Amino acid sequence: MYLSGYRNFKYLYIMLNWETQIRSFKTYLQLEKSLSSNTVEAYLRDINGLKTFISDKKNNAPDTIELQDLLKYIEDINLLGISARSQARIISGIKAFYRYLILEDLITNDPTDLLETPKIPEKLPIVLAIEEIDELISAIDLSTNEGHRNKAIVETLYSCGLRVSELVGLSLSDCHFKENYIVVTGKGNKQRIVPIGEKAIKDINYYIDGYRNHMKINPDFENILFLNRRGKQLTRVMIFTIIKNLAKKIELKKNISPHTFRHSFATHLLDGGADLRAIQEMLGHESIVTTEIYTHLDKEYLRDTIINFHPRS
Repeated sequence: MYLSGYRNFKYLYIMLNWETQIRSFKTYLQLEKSLSSNTVEAYLRDINGLKTFISDKKNNAPDTIELQDLLKYIEDINLLGISARSQARIISGIKAFYRYLILEDLITNDPTDLLETPKIPEKLPIVLAIEEIDELISAIDLSTNEGHRNKAIVETLYSCGLRVSELVGLSLSDCHFKENYIVVTGKGNKQRIVPIGEKAIKDINYYIDGYRNHMKINPDFENILFLNRRGKQLTRVMIFTIIKNLAKKIELKKNISPHTFRHSFATHLLDGGADLRAIQEMLGHESIVTTEIYTHLDKEYLRDTIINFHPRS
């Protein structure tokens, strides 16, 4: 009798409290799923968006939501002009939230089971030609201390195919230059070993010996490889700014970001005959399906070649 009463109280408390479940979900994502802060915040925005929508319509709580409520929410964000890709991400966040509630035995029926994700048109990533990468690197002003750091950053992005978060988090102890590899901490704090080229090693060592070793470094960031002028870890935004400024300097028509070097790294490896599984390992993709996007890029190149050069085209 007592247990039954406690269970009823528990479910009543849950039913009346979105905030408690969202906080618990956040802890779950951080501690058990080990997701990055950016990914966690994206999930929470998705859930809070649903919560606001439901609260405006009726006083529903997480465990009382039905498929029809979710369909109305998706219809609402669709009317706002939100892209299919963003809608798919929002639905993914909502599904993750309800999977968590099921996992915790807080609900028995998942209203997202029949919620379909919109089809996303395949969008091939922008890739730089080798000549364009060389031109970007040549545009770096090496008369400044930051210039040598920036050159090392660009060479590392392209040489290792790193994500921005992986680059800014790269530490001195991760670098094993004698063995020509670095240890990269990727999504979910999973580590992988990535080979690094001699050119990138040379530029990193030049930056360390000529600039970093003479800086006043904040004690909290003594092991971080790439630092700002205040001796602290660079931000993701700063890396974006560096790349955008270089593209503007050479009047590059392509809309690039640091991630473009990761796409270029994978595409150039594939063009050179590298094994897809090896590329998957170096990029840190959980599924080879993600890596296979670069085979589509290769097919696109072949198609363009035929169109441009075949006499019957």
